[in-house]
Amino acid sequence: MSVNLQVNGKAVSAKSEPDTPLLWVLRDELGMTGTKFGCGAALCGACTVHVNGQAVRSCQTPLSSLASAKVATVESLSKDNSHPLQKAWIKHDVPQCGYCQSGQLMSAAALLATNKNPSDADIDAAMSGNICRCGTYTRIKAAVKDAAAAMRKA
Repeated sequence: MSVNLQVNGKAVSAKSEPDTPLLWVLRDELGMTGTKFGCGAALCGACTVHVNGQAVRSCQTPLSSLASAKVATVESLSKDNSHPLQKAWIKHDVPQCGYCQSGQLMSAAALLATNKNPSDADIDAAMSGNICRCGTYTRIKAAVKDAAAAMRKA
């Protein structure tokens, strides 16, 4: 089976089995390793990407459901850490081990795409599906607020 989709704005034809999770298509077939495997059960959020603008867990999203879909991974934010979220992550020293960060960033990006001025409760709700084993939640919240402010100014 071949599934045509867009990944970070580029047309690709994925040839994996229909039930292959998007995570493995991205990592193994397309060589895009920014998206991480965490739990494999859509519980930790490390594998979060956007599909048609919505944050989804790529470990549980089968290739067969993605015909003509637009997929965005953490690599789509920027190549040089110039995206407001990446700048804020660096400013607030968010990453510790760094493993969950691509999923955290993509959940935050999905939030800011629809809410330019999120409250603490909005941030908590949007980020609730992302587990940070290092416990940098207060830094993540501060970084999301800073990025939101920077995006409103731009």
